[in-house]
Amino acid sequence: MTVADRPTRPDDTPVDKEALRRRYRQERDKRLRPDGNDQYLRLTGGLARYLDDPYTPKTPREPKTDHVTVAFIGGGFAGLVTGARLKEAGVGDVRIIEKGGDFGGTWYWNRYPGAQCDTASFVYMPLLEETGHMPTEKYAHGPEILEHCRRIGKHFDLYGDALFHTEVKDLEWDGTRSRWIIRTDRGDEFTARFVAMGTGPLHVPKLPGIPGIESFRGHSFHTSRWDYGYTGGDPSGAPMDRLAGKRVAVIGTGATAVQCVPHLARACGELYVFQRTPSSVDVRDNRPTDPEWFARIATPGWQRRWLENFTANQTGGTAAEDLVMDGWTDIARRVRARITALPPGDLTPEKMLEAYEDSDFEKMEEIRARVDAIVEDPETARKLKAWYGQLCKRPCFHDEYLQAYNLPGTHLVDTDGKGVERITEAGVVAAGREYEVDCVIYASGFEVGTDHTRRAGYDMTGRDGVRLSERWAEGMRTLHGIHVHGFPNAFFVQPAQGANLISNIPHNLTEAGRAIALIVEHALAGGFDEVEVTREAEDAWIELLLSGPGTLLGSPDCTPGYYNNEGRDPGLRGRLNVGYPRGAMAYFAYLDRWSASGAFEGLEFR
Repeated sequence: MTVADRPTRPDDTPVDKEALRRRYRQERDKRLRPDGNDQYLRLTGGLARYLDDPYTPKTPREPKTDHVTVAFIGGGFAGLVTGARLKEAGVGDVRIIEKGGDFGGTWYWNRYPGAQCDTASFVYMPLLEETGHMPTEKYAHGPEILEHCRRIGKHFDLYGDALFHTEVKDLEWDGTRSRWIIRTDRGDEFTARFVAMGTGPLHVPKLPGIPGIESFRGHSFHTSRWDYGYTGGDPSGAPMDRLAGKRVAVIGTGATAVQCVPHLARACGELYVFQRTPSSVDVRDNRPTDPEWFARIATPGWQRRWLENFTANQTGGTAAEDLVMDGWTDIARRVRARITALPPGDLTPEKMLEAYEDSDFEKMEEIRARVDAIVEDPETARKLKAWYGQLCKRPCFHDEYLQAYNLPGTHLVDTDGKGVERITEAGVVAAGREYEVDCVIYASGFEVGTDHTRRAGYDMTGRDGVRLSERWAEGMRTLHGIHVHGFPNAFFVQPAQGANLISNIPHNLTEAGRAIALIVEHALAGGFDEVEVTREAEDAWIELLLSGPGTLLGSPDCTPGYYNNEGRDPGLRGRLNVGYPRGAMAYFAYLDRWSASGAFEGLEFR
């Protein structure tokens, strides 16, 4: 049977495509909710305790009232890579403002046991070549990634001006001085010639809107504020010895739970994992890095070559080899094999989409068969199977998660898409049964589909008093995902409306940071006070984005999740949350040419 023929299961029996489509629709429909993102709770009032920083004490300091050349909001990868490129461009005073107690962004907050990247370290961790670091594993664990963030901060001298445990509350453009005024929750009111923002999607924890969530009398915390004082252990993997004999509930089975459940399963007396929708969990095959191999590949320019190779392979390019060889590039290889096997007359959008679907059906059948091969209890295995396309939700890769359900103290509580009914003083209620527990751990993720200003924690006022929330009332509008008309000397560092490469977010940030540094360098060298995208260039970019095919991620046919706005039609906002129509690799090449030309077409310098 050729790859162009009907898709098959691992046992070579044919896939009943219509039956699968029906099953996918049934699973989607029973999970649809009218409240969308409103089903989650904002952490305000009494719930604000879930936001406390358990890792670093807050140090008193005097408010800042000075001036810097560049202020960057966010101390994760976006701030670090942009700050590094600005320093390389000769900008001495780059001030990073970060609400955590150190650099790291999501890796500062996510210190739960087992946290690690699910994209290969060699392309995921930025600035490896510049800092001389060799990742110790193909998929580095959280402590190593956090330490690498600190390494970047030290290497590029970004600590000196940084403001930690500081949240921006207001940004205001002062047109008389061509400056931004930055106000924070620490009483700061200073100015910056340029501001850049990389607040990311994974830093505002959310809780499920479960009735009675504040009534629980036991211990509880969110995975992004892991309480090692209660569990014992530490982020480096020391045993959580204080959980021995305790009954623990985990609510959520997304990427975070997939990583921390195996560790909890070994530590708890009884572990109850409450599942609304199972994750798809493919093979990870993590392994230590061979130093001799790394020495051979780490020749000058190696990381950029690897980044380009990964992106080309993962987004349908024509790279001659696959350097990374992971689950992400495997998805693309399968799709590409089916499409290239089509007869020339069948190379139509409809036939290519059918080939994509066939490839996805086969892969998901493999993933479901893997559950049966690993999980010993047939009923538990049945409930752990994901009935949706692989890119409907964040694909997971792990070699211990499914195995955890073979331990006698680990119990899957499947809610058949309904979720937990309520929380009581003593425990968790699902399907009419109360499970008494000592501790509830919320693996419920972060706000993604909410308004930008809500997630950022501030609005910004640009030229003529126009607020960003007003400018983006119907959706994000930018040039390259970086520049916004009416907001001079301001830059956004994030994937949307640029490459929108979701499989490796840091690559998006690295390229944006390089472009921003070149623009700032050009403005400073030319003595320009302001740089701003024209309305015409911004409109043309939006028109180009909307002319494309959209995205295969999280279609309306998918089971609800943050990839598809919890199953609700996002309208124009959603259609604007796309990338360059020709794909990520083409976008990176375009941005490189655009920046290197020195003309910065679409921007006005004055």
